[in-house]
Amino acid sequence: MRGRHTCPWWFAYTFDNPLRGLVHRPRALFDGLVSRGDTVVDVGCGLGFFTMALAELVGPDGRVVAVDLQPEMLARARRRAERRDLQDRIEFRPCTPERLGIPVRADFVLAFWMVHEVSDRRAFLSEVRSLLRPSGHLLIAEPRGHVPPSLFERITGLARDVGFSVTAGPQVALSRSLLCTPDS
Repeated sequence: MRGRHTCPWWFAYTFDNPLRGLVHRPRALFDGLVSRGDTVVDVGCGLGFFTMALAELVGPDGRVVAVDLQPEMLARARRRAERRDLQDRIEFRPCTPERLGIPVRADFVLAFWMVHEVSDRRAFLSEVRSLLRPSGHLLIAEPRGHVPPSLFERITGLARDVGFSVTAGPQVALSRSLLCTPDS
């Protein structure tokens, strides 16, 4: 569900590398949002930085669905999972620019540094809302230096329009974030 401004797979190595763990700490970021046994979706999973952390957090009885538009991203994320022996709890799924096409009910969905790339954000947010269980959460994080405040506010407004309650998300380095829960 990305648009024409999709970050190319090879550019992901500039920010998804071993140093990233010093800036983005997944365990702290997902504290209280992801539990053992959960089903989670990592939309725009890229090379799998958060996918691996989510797989560790959900444990052997949980499930992570890693989704990306680019097959090269999914292939590299799959290799990372195999090296860490996490492949049994991660399902790697390609999506199209128009639809995620995921047949799951999720407890948590992560959209990290990717919503700004989606051409039809309303459709994307509606589809994510339909995936979430009533008690589920969507965490959106967008890069500060790349996404202006006006665009982030538009994304926030669209989330409300499609039926999310929106609150400030956790503190995310170099980012703005919001936490969305389905309205009842």
